[in-house]
Amino acid sequence: MDNSGKEKEAMALVAEADKKMKSSSSFFGAMFGGSSKTEEACDMYVRAANMYKMAKNWCAAGNAFSQAARLHLQMQSKHDAATNFIDAGNAFKKADPQEAINCLNRAIEIYTDMGRFTIAAKHHITIAEIYETEMVDIDKAIAHYEQAADYYKGEESTSSANKCLLKVATYAAQLEQYPKAVEIYEQIGTYAMDSTLLKYSAKDHFFKAALCHFCVDMLNAKLAVQKYEEMFPAFSDSRECKLLKKLLDAYEEENVEAYTDAVKEFDTISRLDQWLTTMLLRIKKTIQEDESDLR
Repeated sequence: MDNSGKEKEAMALVAEADKKMKSSSSFFGAMFGGSSKTEEACDMYVRAANMYKMAKNWCAAGNAFSQAARLHLQMQSKHDAATNFIDAGNAFKKADPQEAINCLNRAIEIYTDMGRFTIAAKHHITIAEIYETEMVDIDKAIAHYEQAADYYKGEESTSSANKCLLKVATYAAQLEQYPKAVEIYEQIGTYAMDSTLLKYSAKDHFFKAALCHFCVDMLNAKLAVQKYEEMFPAFSDSRECKLLKKLLDAYEEENVEAYTDAVKEFDTISRLDQWLTTMLLRIKKTIQEDESDLR
């Protein structure tokens, strides 16, 4: 379907809205219905933005939504302004990730000012995802996931906060910030083991925490496994705990083959994801290094 006509219509609407704004800002315009002209211009910018969206001209759509948002702010319509900044952010996401982040940040400022922290948290997650996928800036993604988690915690939405924190832990471990990852995994593991619904997932969190310990120091990992077994007896019977013990034994014996076999055996029943594979390879590398040091 040819949407070039929509683009022309949108351009005409923007031109008309610009003209309205010029006339409303003049002295006589301000005296005779300046605010109603501003409202009309707002509507025109939004209509134009939607037409640009149909024509897939994402930058023009984003710009038109941003114009509407600024006018809403002038008229003290904070909620409408925030909605338009979100619409602008969603349009820019497809063409200009940095501008999308700028618009979403403007919306977040408005929402936090209004005390709407749950909505602000949701948009911090969107920004984090843009940093993950488009900008590939993991440190900034972590910061936005942490901010979202803080807002969710403040609003007593613990499960939403934990989802964000698990993202933080995943990346922290990848960036070798192990203490930070351990703290989160232990905190969420402890929360899960006390919940009837989440009890089963506690073993995964303790497993990941132990692997992070292992990446730093074998003795720490051994003590951590003992601690988790005391805290959560069900952990002792889990395949994850049994694997950890086999890995610790293989590490002490500096037996790379036994280590590899234990991982392979585990993988045949529970497929290892990318994160677990990375951590297990890092630990394996330290055994190989220790072996070559002794030669």
